[in-house]
Amino acid sequence: MSFDQFHLYVRRLQPNWPDSQWSCIWMRRMYEFWKRPVDETLAIDRERLVSFLRYLKSKGVPPWQRQQAAVTAGRYQTMITGEIDPAIQEVVRTLADLAAAQRNGDQAAAEKENHFPDNEPEVVSEMRKTLRRRRYKYDTEKAYVGWVIRLLHFCPNTTPEAITESEIRNFLSSLVTNESGGVSASTLRQAKSALLFLFQQVLGRELGFLEHSEATKPKKLPVVLTRGEIASIRQGLPKNKRLMLDLMYGGGLRHKECRRLRIKDLQIEEGTILVRDGKGEKDRITVLPQSAIADVIKKIEECRTRHQRDLERGEGEVHMPDALARKYPSESRRFGWQWLFASPKTRTDPRSGRHWRHHVSEDYLAKPFTRALQESGCVKNAVPHSLRHSFATHLLEDGADIRTVQELMGHADVKTTMIYLHVMNRPGLSVRSPLDRLKNDSKEAE
Repeated sequence: MSFDQFHLYVRRLQPNWPDSQWSCIWMRRMYEFWKRPVDETLAIDRERLVSFLRYLKSKGVPPWQRQQAAVTAGRYQTMITGEIDPAIQEVVRTLADLAAAQRNGDQAAAEKENHFPDNEPEVVSEMRKTLRRRRYKYDTEKAYVGWVIRLLHFCPNTTPEAITESEIRNFLSSLVTNESGGVSASTLRQAKSALLFLFQQVLGRELGFLEHSEATKPKKLPVVLTRGEIASIRQGLPKNKRLMLDLMYGGGLRHKECRRLRIKDLQIEEGTILVRDGKGEKDRITVLPQSAIADVIKKIEECRTRHQRDLERGEGEVHMPDALARKYPSESRRFGWQWLFASPKTRTDPRSGRHWRHHVSEDYLAKPFTRALQESGCVKNAVPHSLRHSFATHLLEDGADIRTVQELMGHADVKTTMIYLHVMNRPGLSVRSPLDRLKNDSKEAE
């Protein structure tokens, strides 16, 4: 089999993957290393492959690239014989372990999640440790650390232990009275919670005035989109983003819940979605739209193909819940635990320092959603979370029982669900504006 035939083989196997590009690069380098014409078939066994890999190592090529070369040799052998030599497969696994060790560092340290940014103030690192020890979510850690760093910048000449209550009050006041109009009540509450955690849980100081001062949060009605507006926005989205919109609107998912869906959470035969670790760390079951099942199955198969490629490269790990990660460490490579909306690239986990594939970020849908909203001509201040509000409202409009909607939404209190009664469109409502009656009476008088 010639080089050109191998090139066609990997392009047909992986038409849109970067793997096909580096596979061809490594294959050409093998032809050059063994000084063979590119129109000949290469005989590759373990001994010859190891000699090539040792040459690469002598040139300073890192383990992850040597792993790519070994994977390429396995693909070439599969193209010729239909299977890969177990000895070559063992070389691939060995290099995958070396690459993972280089990327992830000490495995025991990774499990303890002691990976911190460089040049970080000591008190901030201590706060991170406390948050992780108490199993706070990473989003909470980011938010709390952000507020503490802002406080330290506000008091640049004072150590954290010496910051007075007066300085803390001035800092919180600056958040409300700044030139941009000040932060919202919920943001101010978050800042207070972060400072309370720092001083009480990390530094062991009591701040009584913060515990008893609460910002008043105004009651606002949720933004709800009509069915026509949702259809217009969906039409304006790129096709690869529409499934996320379908699941959020069709199942009442929060944006983060949808991004964090795993393959095993899609219960296709039952027609349900299992939402794990939602708001308040609660699980619930909601509806899987029948009209979205074909797209879900297609997406799952795409994930399967990507996962097979990751496993071939010695990767394929994802983040696991804490207890399961310790009890079943091998589960992180199983297909059922993979993200439905996986990021196209692997990255380093900010807590553990491990290198693996995460789910997509918030911007994956948020930015295209904003553009589609503007292009649709809708002037409502809607965001992806508005799809969840619309789900509940439209169910109630269609006559669904409010207790059922409460369960699907995951609300602890039915009062939270009842807010959608105030925004639903009720055509049969027998209320007439007094202005309409006034104008009709005036016309009759004329």
